[in-house]
Amino acid sequence: MAINFDKALGVHQFTLGIRSERAEVLASNIANADTPHYKARDVDFSAALNVAKTQQQQRNSLEMTGDEQHFGLAQLTGQYVKFRVPNQPDTGDGNTVDVQQEQSAFMQNALEYQMSLGFLDSKFSGMKKALRGD
Repeated sequence: MAINFDKALGVHQFTLGIRSERAEVLASNIANADTPHYKARDVDFSAALNVAKTQQQQRNSLEMTGDEQHFGLAQLTGQYVKFRVPNQPDTGDGNTVDVQQEQSAFMQNALEYQMSLGFLDSKFSGMKKALRGD
């Protein structure tokens, strides 16, 4: 009987890449907090996750689509990065970064990334036990 990793790992295999990209975007926001006219950005997590799952279903057909997208794997990088609606009025320089909000979002994203890693670790541990017959 073959192991289907997509079913065994669930959604957590997709969340890691999206959360990693979100960490980069949030870090960029924090780094540019004092840059005039910089607009805060964030990743539309649910839309990116839906596309990643759809691409995975298409990949199961193993169709070659070209050298950059073997087996239908398109990169999600940058596709779902949107400008954030500011919570505070413009301070005069056109910058929409709220450092406290960005730091909070960054920490929450880091915790969710660690949670996804923990879930994947437990899934792999369970598969190893099943293969060993423990």
